[in-house]
Amino acid sequence: MEFCTLYVTMADKAEAVALSRILLKEKLVACANISAAMTSLYEWDGKICEEAEVALLLKTRKDLSEKTTARIQKLHSYDTPCIVQWDITGGSADYLKWLGESLS
Repeated sequence: MEFCTLYVTMADKAEAVALSRILLKEKLVACANISAAMTSLYEWDGKICEEAEVALLLKTRKDLSEKTTARIQKLHSYDTPCIVQWDITGGSADYLKWLGESLS
């Protein structure tokens, strides 16, 4: 099995928790990690924006990543959410075994 992490930025912890619970319940992800608040700077509509956000790291199988991304886009509060896939190329064998079992 091949796995990946989806990196998603969210408006706040409450939204990240709510989204994570849905994705876990639907077996689209095995684990969600939510960071402490961070500051994001970006350009939007021609101006530089500075906002507080949280980072959400979601572990899933690569074959579920498109379905999971589509679900995130449907539920996310942003018009254009940051959803980036990082392939998992190694790691703890026990953890990766658990990851696969959690998504079965």
